Amino acid sequence: MLRYALFLVGMLILGLLGNAFADDLDWQEISRGELNIKTVLINPNNPKIIYFGSGKGVFMTDDAGLNWRNVLIAKGENKLVNFLAANSDAGLIFAATGNGLFRSKTDGLAWQKIYKGKNYAQNDCTAVVAAGQFIYLGTKGGLFISNDNGRSWQKESGELANSAVLAIASDKNKNGCIYVACLAGVFKSKGNAGPWEKIFSASPVEKSDSPEEEADTQDEEEKESKIKSLNIDDSGNLYLVASEGIYQSKDKGLSWNLLPVYGLLSRRINSLFISKEGKLYAAGKSGVFCYEEERWRELSWGIAAEDFFSFAGDASGNLYIACSKGLFRGKSAVNSDKIMAISQGNEPGIKSIQDVAIKYAEVNPEKIIQWRKQAGKKAFLPKVSVSVNQNTSDLWHWETGSSTKAGDDTLVEGRPSVDWDFTFSWDLSDLIWNSDQTSIDTRSRLLVQLRNDILDEVNKIYFARLRVKMELDNLGIEERKKRLEKELRLQELTASLDALTGGYFSAVRAACAS
Repeated sequence: MLRYALFLVGMLILGLLGNAFADDLDWQEISRGELNIKTVLINPNNPKIIYFGSGKGVFMTDDAGLNWRNVLIAKGENKLVNFLAANSDAGLIFAATGNGLFRSKTDGLAWQKIYKGKNYAQNDCTAVVAAGQFIYLGTKGGLFISNDNGRSWQKESGELANSAVLAIASDKNKNGCIYVACLAGVFKSKGNAGPWEKIFSASPVEKSDSPEEEADTQDEEEKESKIKSLNIDDSGNLYLVASEGIYQSKDKGLSWNLLPVYGLLSRRINSLFISKEGKLYAAGKSGVFCYEEERWRELSWGIAAEDFFSFAGDASGNLYIACSKGLFRGKSAVNSDKIMAISQGNEPGIKSIQDVAIKYAEVNPEKIIQWRKQAGKKAFLPKVSVSVNQNTSDLWHWETGSSTKAGDDTLVEGRPSVDWDFTFSWDLSDLIWNSDQTSIDTRSRLLVQLRNDILDEVNKIYFARLRVKMELDNLGIEERKKRLEKELRLQELTASLDALTGGYFSAVRAACAS
């Protein structure tokens, strides 16, 4: 129990640190007070039409969540809507409920029951996938297949006959594979209603010796099987949630590898979601997370829900999460359009700041290039030496030869003779290798390291300033103390950018403002 508590504390700290640098989502509750929503679906042909399923049935909106109406109630003992799915090619909506499978041909306005099981387990539908004329239906009493759009059903044989089906996924390629996750494991079919191949084996989760820990980490379904969810992306990569963590397979289930759990507050994951951009999301007991750069970061700050069940996404990049507190829509608080609007306007962009910072610190790459060119020309320039020699051998002499001239027979100082030498020499070996290159290489490495340090500092300060500015814009007028702190922080970061650019940042802002 102590180790488990330490693990949770450690994961909580890592999650908090990661969230400090993550882009937040602005969450809005759009279910108008409805709670314990199990599943959500966006109409593939009209993103304003949204469906969610709960214990009260299927609810629908055609105005992006402003107004809702209950369009389906699964009568019977178990009214819970477990799963919603769509066949965009045929314009069909499916609702897998605790009392059979329902289908709508009118975007959810009218529903028809197309499957009813023979017993309670077979009647409790958990997952559905429609591929052409084939419909694959998962129940707690096994897998059922229809090859005529739901008019007749056939129960699958083998291990899929009586094992509770947890999830179904299909390859979007023509005649692609169908994957079924059940209590016994994961099975793959290479064609419509073809033979099934087991690609992942599941075993029951071992119960903990500690009753408290078991109550915290396992629910009834987890005690029966370690598989929770199965998803496939547009590239055919499989993602599987099990008790050990989240598995990924890039070869259609031939091999599996565990994804890192860094950033997750708990390994208890209910479902996965893959956006059109290929981003992987996970929802579980501890929150909603996004997988980026081999780590998870939490997105559900501000949603005080006890459990998160399923996802959906629309073409605008909005994320929908069904949870115990209702249906929430998340919009990115820091998107590219907002960043561009802030960075342009009356402020220079990051590229110009980088260029000026490099020039101001004299660490531009052209400096090394110039050094190498100059060193290469050294062989063509001669070494010049000049020497001056003074001959003093006849500096003193006797003046003779006349008996009448004054100064005869006197030792006289003569004029010295001066020799000049000019020497020119070339070292042609410098054409092949210049010893100065070694020194230039050393200086180049130091210059590159210094330049990277400066760019890294500029990037951190620049984008930290953007975050502070956006936080300041989102503060209310009444939050005077917070606004003052943010304004001081903004001035501090501005001064740091000016120090790195020689005042360029403020000069450009002042010029644009005027």
